[in-house]
Formats: sequence, C-alpha cells, structure tokens
Amino acid sequence: MLWNQAPALKEWVMYHAWLGVERWFIYDNNSDDGIEDVVQELELQAYNVSRQSWPWIKTQEAGFSRCALRARDECHWVGFFDVDEFFYFPRAFRHHRGDGVPGENSLRNLVSNYSYSPTIGEIRTDCHSFGPSGLSSHPSQGVTVGYTCRLQGPERHKSIVRADLLDVTLLNVVHHFRLDKEDQNQGSKDRAPGLGTEAIEPPNWRLRFCEVWDTGLKDYVLGYFADPATGSLPWEKSLL
Repeated sequence: MLWNQAPALKEWVMYHAWLGVERWFIYDNNSDDGIEDVVQELELQAYNVSRQSWPWIKTQEAGFSRCALRARDECHWVGFFDVDEFFYFPRAFRHHRGDGVPGENSLRNLVSNYSYSPTIGEIRTDCHSFGPSGLSSHPSQGVTVGYTCRLQGPERHKSIVRADLLDVTLLNVVHHFRLDKEDQNQGSKDRAPGLGTEAIEPPNWRLRFCEVWDTGLKDYVLGYFADPATGSLPWEKSLL
C-alpha cells in the first residue's frame, strides 16, 4: 500500500523481479504523482503489476486482507512490504559462485525451501531502518543507491506468508497476519521515532537515524545493474 511513491516504484519492482518476485499488487491510497503512468510503463516491460485504488484512511489492514484474498488464487507466498523497502541477501550477494549476477532468484529460492512444509506458514525477516542519509530529496539513482546510513539494530520485521495457511478471519496488524493455529504475534515498530502524527518534518531530519554507514546494497546495485557505458540504472530509463 502506498501514497505518492511513484519515483521509487520502478526500482522496487525491477529489483525484486531479479530476486524472483513474479507478481505485484499495488494498493494506491489517493496518490497524485502520476503512478498510473509508472504502472503502465512497467506493464509494457512485461512486469505483472496491478494497481488497485484504495482511497480510505485508516484502512491499511482491510487492504491487506483484500489483497490476501485476491492473491490466494495466483500466489503461493505473499509478502507485505513498502515501496521503499528492499530485501537484501548479503551472503548471496558477496560470495558468488558460478556465472551471472550474484543473488539472482535469492528470494524465490528462500521461500521455495519452505513451500511444502506442513508447519511453516510465515517467514519473518529483520527490517533495518535507513535514515535520510543527509539527503533532502529523493535520490536520483533510487533508494538502493541513495540511502546508505541506518540504525545499528533492526526496528521491526516484515512477513512473507503462505496464502493457503492464513487464518480464515484474515485478521492482521500492520506487516503480519494471524496464521491458522498461530501461537502469538510479536510486536513491531511501524513508525520511525520522532516523526509524530502530523506531516511536519522534525529539525535536522536529514541527519537523523544514522548510526552505521552501510553501502553493501549500493555497491551491489552499482556493480551489477549499472550500464557499463553510461552508469545509468534500469529504473532511470523511460519508455513513455
């Protein structure tokens, strides 16, 4: 689910397609930044992306439930994460064996290891929060390259769930569902500390949440996705 995140959408889809994601369900909460054009361009490039208008406020959980129902007929595993969040596999990316770009299909391979387990219905991953990294506007080459300073430890988690093992009620809180016969849910921090509840940027926001300079994903993206001649990344190009 997103609002006015069109600048990051192409990067998010193209990057995760490399990791093995095959289908994207976009729930649009009243964006007015031209996201329809971005979705159209991705469709022209054969990415299976659909946009669902979801204009209501305070209905994120309901949107997740609807998406889970919609995805059940098409997907074995469904991940719920934001357009500015990217899965990263340091070991696969850094210690490559064989031909091709390291990390290809890493996410697909991960979930396939548990696809036929009778007891595992959810995979949770740590989620590290990157700060503005000194920037005051969206980085021209994208999220993966522009944001390089993060908090030391993970602040929350993200979930990838087996669509066929969700509880029949489809009850969920932000970022994770109730599973059939689940024992408990762990809490997660969904809002960055200091943001408050109003759309007001705190003082020195661009310098906050910076404890560790982490360029692992940036180095990987620039090393393997950038055009050797121009240095441009796939999501910087436009077909429209």
